[in-house]
Amino acid sequence: MIWILMVALVCSSVAMLFVVTQAERLAHWFDDHDLSGPQKMHVKAVPRVGGIGILAGVCGGLAAAAWMHGALGSGILLMLACMVPAFGSGIWEDFTKSISPRRRMVALALSGLLGVLLLGGKFTHTGWQAFDDMLMSNGLLWLGAVGAVFAVTGVSNSVNIVDGMNGLASGCTMMMNLSLAYIAWRVGDELVFSVALATAGATLGFFLWNYPRGLVFLGDGGAYLLGFIVAELGILLTTRHPQVSMVAPLLLVAYPVFETLFTMYRRRFIHQRSMTQPDGSHLHTLIYRRLKRGPVDESGVRGSTRGNSGTSPYLWLLNAVAVVPATIWWGNTPALALSLAVFVLAYLDVYWRIARFRSPKWMGARRESAPPAESFNKS
Repeated sequence: MIWILMVALVCSSVAMLFVVTQAERLAHWFDDHDLSGPQKMHVKAVPRVGGIGILAGVCGGLAAAAWMHGALGSGILLMLACMVPAFGSGIWEDFTKSISPRRRMVALALSGLLGVLLLGGKFTHTGWQAFDDMLMSNGLLWLGAVGAVFAVTGVSNSVNIVDGMNGLASGCTMMMNLSLAYIAWRVGDELVFSVALATAGATLGFFLWNYPRGLVFLGDGGAYLLGFIVAELGILLTTRHPQVSMVAPLLLVAYPVFETLFTMYRRRFIHQRSMTQPDGSHLHTLIYRRLKRGPVDESGVRGSTRGNSGTSPYLWLLNAVAVVPATIWWGNTPALALSLAVFVLAYLDVYWRIARFRSPKWMGARRESAPPAESFNKS
């Protein structure tokens, strides 16, 4: 099965090589020229079509899987069909900058709905027998399908939200896919195993060009595609294998999902603004601006590329606080629930300390730099 990962890696890397080498000639199509937004951490235009590499790698890896295991062919084709709306809306936005957030959310929901209709990916149990019996006796099992569509939409969008630093979203989702591949191997699910392994290889192929120099960005297409795959595979594992706790896939995506929920809460109740209005107070932005942003150089520009890349390892570690327990205790609901609580407390503790310039010692001393656009405090 290592060939699935290797083929995906090569296909993704080659696609990214094309994008990078053609970036100047096709800059009007590829590049992100908006450097002024509160969440923009780069100082020059960079291609933001990394989703092309992710898709090329996934397709290449799954083609290898279908060649080695012909019985997977139909499942692979259905999985690829489910990806189309999510990836298509994101990559079209990357090229044209003309797709509204609402339309992109509809496309993500459509991918989730296709997952229900084509793959049977819906929540069928919660792990609490009394609650499951109540749903079954009252004919409310359709809520599992609605919940799956909602989960796919939310996770896909949350991965896009944490895609703010070189290697951050790709590094985190690569960990998630490797965990999904391990769990699928343990329960004998070849389809989920193959898709997860192919996605991990494709993400690695992109990662080599994105980290640490930021030669290409993931873009909405890449982030939505990775988010959809992680969410859909997690749902499929719980649907096909009741021994896999529903809390396991939730814990796997705890970092991007909780970042999104906390951001919505912070904007609405602390800063008293629209929950959809961008700001510069994400955890990764705070770490960059208060810990990793370098001094101003002779040209008047901060050493942001080095600081940008130096931010991601902190979040990889935080992501591992969720991914590692989910990988170890994928069938133990109480242990997973406790691990989820530990992750939430760890996230809030780190955010609170950094927002008040009291960063933990293990994160290093705070660099002298301008404060972020907003602080955790309302003032």
